[in-house]
Amino acid sequence: MSYKNFPMVPRVIFGRGSFQQLNEVLAPKRLNVKAPFIYLIDDVFKGNTWLISRINLSYEDRIIFISAKEEPKTEQVDTLVEDIILKSKERPSGIIGIGGGTLLDLAKAVSILITNNGNAEDYQGWDLVKNQAIYHVGIPTISGTGAEVSRTTVLTGPEKKLGINSDFTPFDQVILDSELTKDVPVDQWFYTGMDCYIHCIESLTGTYLNAFSESYGNMALELCKQIFLEDNLSNVESQEKLMMASWHGGMSIVYSQVGVAHAMSYGLSYLLGTKHGIGNCIVFDHLEEFYPEGVKVFKQMKAKHNIILPQGLCADLGDNEFNIMIKVALSLEPLWENALGKSWKNTITPKKLKSLYQKM
Repeated sequence: MSYKNFPMVPRVIFGRGSFQQLNEVLAPKRLNVKAPFIYLIDDVFKGNTWLISRINLSYEDRIIFISAKEEPKTEQVDTLVEDIILKSKERPSGIIGIGGGTLLDLAKAVSILITNNGNAEDYQGWDLVKNQAIYHVGIPTISGTGAEVSRTTVLTGPEKKLGINSDFTPFDQVILDSELTKDVPVDQWFYTGMDCYIHCIESLTGTYLNAFSESYGNMALELCKQIFLEDNLSNVESQEKLMMASWHGGMSIVYSQVGVAHAMSYGLSYLLGTKHGIGNCIVFDHLEEFYPEGVKVFKQMKAKHNIILPQGLCADLGDNEFNIMIKVALSLEPLWENALGKSWKNTITPKKLKSLYQKM
């Protein structure tokens, strides 16, 4: 039997205020004065001097502000790569992603496409990337997706929503500074945190489960329960614990896989543009049949934080639109196999998926 030899993030700094060490981390990685560092930053930080003033731009370095209102697209990656190559005198010294899962995924994808020919959509799938990415750093400003630690970058392409899953995807360096998450709005905090919680439920109940995934998954799940169900945590403790839950939740699925909620939320996202975190919540709310205990606790968390999920997303969809979502969801075979085993196709038919989507 051959075991998978997965890469991990080789370097990580954790601690409140550690973002201030970014410049000393980057300095030795600068190739020369003509090789810039490119910062891809969530545009919610435009004009945020508290964060931006901590970045030392030198020589040809650039900040590119990017909206995270939509899920990252392959076409967006291609445009960014072209812009960076055309405006840089030499290949950049590195790409630094600062933001939530969208910005971290874009940073990973851009760093890959700078050294690999073709378009981003050519690399959607498993182990299609041939050349090592350029140096890339991930700095999350919201916790939950696990994008800072995963070997995938999830992109919506012309044909499908699928990650660039490769050994070259993970960041070379991550900075985990919980202070950067202090201004996240409550609903956003909940939806992204639930992405982590749902990862854990899907990993821990899946057929791919092993001791590696289980140990990380249990740790992340325990942290999620503390954060979203207990009353005795300070804001700082809650922020630090969610940052670690996100890291461990991401590690849990490195050696296993996610499941039904993620597969179906990819369908919603592809057709309707539903953001990943809230999409997972909308789907998971209806999955008692697959995750009875997980959904029960999810509903308790939802009630405790007065979260009202959008209803009727699929109310006005026609057969063609349902078929598009079903096709996207069914294409994610490893997720279904993890959730239900090798004979998953006996349970998950287009008719079954349509009936589930109709509830949403």
